[in-house]
Amino acid sequence: MSDRALEVVEFLLTANLYTEDRGLDENDLPPRYRRVFWTEPSEEEESGDDDPDVVDIERPLVVTDSVARKATGVEHPWETVSDLLFTQREEFSGRLSVTQPEMALEWYLDRADRERLATNPTIAAHAEDRDDVDVTHEEARDQTRPIQADRVWIDSLLEEYFDADEDAEMLDLVQVRAPEEIEMTLEDLVLTGDQEGEIQKLMQAIEHREYLAEIGLREIGKILFVGPPGTGKTTVSRALAHELGLPFVEVKLSMITSQYLGETAKNVEKTFEVAKRLSPCILFIDEFDSVAKTRRSDEHAALKRAVNTLLKSIDDISLIRDEVILIGATNHPDQLDSAAWRRFDEIVNFPKPDREMRADILRIITRRMEIDDFDPGEVAELTDGMTGSDLRMVLREAVLEALTEERTTLTQDDIVAAVEDFEERDNLKNMSDFDNWQGSPGDNSGSGTHDHAHEIEKSS
Repeated sequence: MSDRALEVVEFLLTANLYTEDRGLDENDLPPRYRRVFWTEPSEEEESGDDDPDVVDIERPLVVTDSVARKATGVEHPWETVSDLLFTQREEFSGRLSVTQPEMALEWYLDRADRERLATNPTIAAHAEDRDDVDVTHEEARDQTRPIQADRVWIDSLLEEYFDADEDAEMLDLVQVRAPEEIEMTLEDLVLTGDQEGEIQKLMQAIEHREYLAEIGLREIGKILFVGPPGTGKTTVSRALAHELGLPFVEVKLSMITSQYLGETAKNVEKTFEVAKRLSPCILFIDEFDSVAKTRRSDEHAALKRAVNTLLKSIDDISLIRDEVILIGATNHPDQLDSAAWRRFDEIVNFPKPDREMRADILRIITRRMEIDDFDPGEVAELTDGMTGSDLRMVLREAVLEALTEERTTLTQDDIVAAVEDFEERDNLKNMSDFDNWQGSPGDNSGSGTHDHAHEIEKSS
């Protein structure tokens, strides 16, 4: 029997067990199945509940060919399982189902590996008592992304609680990513020992937040990432959201302050409201220094209100109570005053990577590339002072240059040349006096200027 049949049987069996077992909830359905069963709340539900379900999955779960195709990716679902004794298709309605759930479960368990079963809490709940099954319902639920992290749930909640006209400007400034939309994982990153330690502590705090509440440790889960641009502050925050299966709410404070100065304090409050509505989630505040900077007597009154609103909002939000992890990021820690620093229980440094870290970053970036005689250690020696972001740009340039020569296999020389090209463009980017620049020694006045102008054009 093909893998396609296994996919379809799993879906039909899941729909049957979930429909019949009222002890299961939406988080027992794998996300790939939840997305085909969403329904909007009825008007009666909306009017009769102060806090209505934004979206719902109603029983019974009805499966047709088109629903099964969408959930499994199998082009002709019924054809793949029509010869099995426990499946049926109703001619009039086109509904697909299993007629003998126990036989279907036996068939499925004989063919599904442990990894597959561990991603389906509905089936795990009905199989965990068997002697030949070592996956528990609890384990499968722990490995399944919660419903609050689904894109459709996020969108419907935002539509429900925020007015499309009144809050349009503010919502444009807040970007919300579902975990499945974040491609970078923690395994894709090279972290310092301190960074790894803080992430582990945070993950433990999330897991044991009830215990922390019991012993009175409520001021936890507010972290400030400090370091120069390109060192991974945003990337690590997103990867953490992917790892934890949480929505990622990102806001750049500079946009709030520069575009809507008069509404800055109001928009800061609404940003925190979005995070609380989407909880559990990660609220990532980039360019933190743009508002929470040292307050001066001549500062604009709107910014003063924004600073006070921001600090009060940070005080009021809690991982323990609101299930919101707050991560601030700044490239300019010198612009933060003591009132801002005190709001964070952890400060994590993001320095530029040393030689060993650069070599590890290069290995990760190039793991799917074909490179002859690649020596990441040598490239690391040549890239002192570069960030992880810089190294990605170097490899991108090397790949593009090779493609211009119709090559998909790189060489060490390609990468070394890309490093030199990057450094040359970086030097040009930092030049302040172009009017008096005559080109490098040995160039004639025309060609030197022309060549470097070309480099500027390429880099832009």
